[in-house]
Amino acid sequence: MPEMTTALPLLLTVAALAYLLGSVPFGIVMARIFGLGDLRQIGSGNIGATNVLRTGNRPAAALTLIGDAGKGGAAVLLARALVGEDAAQVAGLMAFLGHCFPVFLRFHGGKGVATFLGTLLALSFPLGVAACLTWLATAVVFRISSLSALVAAAAAPAWALWLRPDSVALCAGLAALIFYRHAANIRRIADGSEPRIGRK
Repeated sequence: MPEMTTALPLLLTVAALAYLLGSVPFGIVMARIFGLGDLRQIGSGNIGATNVLRTGNRPAAALTLIGDAGKGGAAVLLARALVGEDAAQVAGLMAFLGHCFPVFLRFHGGKGVATFLGTLLALSFPLGVAACLTWLATAVVFRISSLSALVAAAAAPAWALWLRPDSVALCAGLAALIFYRHAANIRRIADGSEPRIGRK
């Protein structure tokens, strides 16, 4: 963790604002804008870009991906610019928690992969690129989106140890939450029933 130099009341304010930003459900918003219906009643019921893509609407899925990644990145960059590096890491964590447990959806949110990657890209661009490339390489080999997310999350603390040592704890915490949110996917991966990329 970076040295904590910001006053606690200000950190708590940053945390609250970042959580609210992270709680914005871009998948739900895009589904409504594009007339796709209630995303929670489609496919897996998840509010992320992967489930939006299951509707067949690629522009909506792309905008969801950008929005979900962007809110993590924006939280980090704004907190860094306005407060400091310790606030940036707090903001990244809270935006991620907002996405996974959004107050606007009664705390039933997404799995956090796009927000995780957006947060890392803003926190440290080389670290974020390493995590994205890990996701991509795993996806190319195994064609399973959830497995790619799990491998990228598991690798992130190791990448951070090399590229951004003060973010190892944050990366480990985010990775643990991603594994928690992917519990059902892990069971399907284990029994061979997890859908592959490009297959319905």
